[in-house]
Amino acid sequence: MKISGKFGNIDILTGQCHISTIKDGRGAIFTWLPNEKILEFNMVMFSPGKIRGNHSHPEFHEYFLVVDGEVTMVTKDPNTGTEIAMIASKGVCFHTPPGTSHAVHALTPATCISLLSKPWDECEEPIIHEDLIPQDNEYIEYAKKQGFEYSIEEIKGKKE
Repeated sequence: MKISGKFGNIDILTGQCHISTIKDGRGAIFTWLPNEKILEFNMVMFSPGKIRGNHSHPEFHEYFLVVDGEVTMVTKDPNTGTEIAMIASKGVCFHTPPGTSHAVHALTPATCISLLSKPWDECEEPIIHEDLIPQDNEYIEYAKKQGFEYSIEEIKGKKE
């Protein structure tokens, strides 16, 4: 895994491209080599202005690759606890270790791939909710009507 930088406790990974994949004129192939075994991956699609995340994962590492669009990744500075944000676009990959708070806010329509080191359904507690970015009322009402598992309503209800 080639780390090009740190963003709080989150690693920013650099994809490697073998020059032969460019020279043949068909495009390019970029590769990321995670340190953890990947056991599940998910395509995550964002509508502009919407938020996913606002949580941490106690049981697995998450790699998050932006495939298309622009997003803002939010986490906490491990030294001060203050929230920090970074813009990311196509080709940026984040490695979020267990217990690291994170949220993603879509600036444009965006598609990302989330790769997990443990299957979600095998986790006793896949997420712990946090309020890094407030959810808008439209989402809260939608989640309530849909009865989403792990919706903001359910999570907040467990705290009270």
